[in-house]
Amino acid sequence: MNPKVRMHRSFSDWVVDIAIWTIVALAVAAILYPLWFIVIASFSDPKLVASGQITFIPRGITLKGYATIFHDARIWRGYENTLLYTFAGTLLNMVVTIPVAFALSRREFRARHLIMFLFTFTMFFGGGLIPSYLLYRQLGILNSAWVFILPGAVSVYNVIIARSFFDTSLPEELFDAAQLDGMSYLGYFVRIELPLSSAIIAVIALYYFVGHWNDYFTGLIYVTDTQKWPLQNVLQQILLANQTQTSTAASGAQEAKEIAEQIKYGVIIVSTLPLLVMYPFLQRYFNKGVMIGAVKG
Repeated sequence: MNPKVRMHRSFSDWVVDIAIWTIVALAVAAILYPLWFIVIASFSDPKLVASGQITFIPRGITLKGYATIFHDARIWRGYENTLLYTFAGTLLNMVVTIPVAFALSRREFRARHLIMFLFTFTMFFGGGLIPSYLLYRQLGILNSAWVFILPGAVSVYNVIIARSFFDTSLPEELFDAAQLDGMSYLGYFVRIELPLSSAIIAVIALYYFVGHWNDYFTGLIYVTDTQKWPLQNVLQQILLANQTQTSTAASGAQEAKEIAEQIKYGVIIVSTLPLLVMYPFLQRYFNKGVMIGAVKG
């Protein structure tokens, strides 16, 4: 077909296109507007926010909420802890997940089906919270950075994704050619598989990174030392403390309540901003990597 020839579009085609674009626009607005409102509410006058006068444009700009948040030394300590747990945990996750997925993708590895079954079994059945707590106590990792890193060293879901990629997206002829050149499994994995797997590696790393960054349950259950709390637990403590002060203060209660509301929006921005900044740089890998192992080319 000649690309310069334009197909005649009927009235029904235009109606369908307009309906689709309308639905897409409404879906985008439904997703973006809450985020935008949180951003403008975090530095707008709390009185105007509470009275519903803030919709699309910030008014009465004030940074009291952010000042309260960032003047708290716990914030910086929480950021430091979270960065440590997130980067160390993600590094360990990748070091374990990618080689395991590669090994399970090799057809000559006879035990791969049994091991994959045992891995998958853990996705449906677990010991529960109390046995996990007792196990971590016996291992001596309670109230330490290791409790954020070691228990989640591998995600079976991510192993399945990576294994599917290695199994279906990279041609077996590459391995045959590498064997003819006298290359070992390790050499083939490091010099051929990894360079061709940047998309899936970026996607899995993002999954792990977000999981570690948003992890507050571990600190809530297994860590009682507030000096080792991650950012999520610190922000939760600050938010609850401000709400408690608001409900008990006898004088200036209204102003304290307004600042507490602004702090609530500021806490959301502080905790999600690093992910929002990082995601655009990984988006091109993310779009490609999510589907790259889904079907065999």
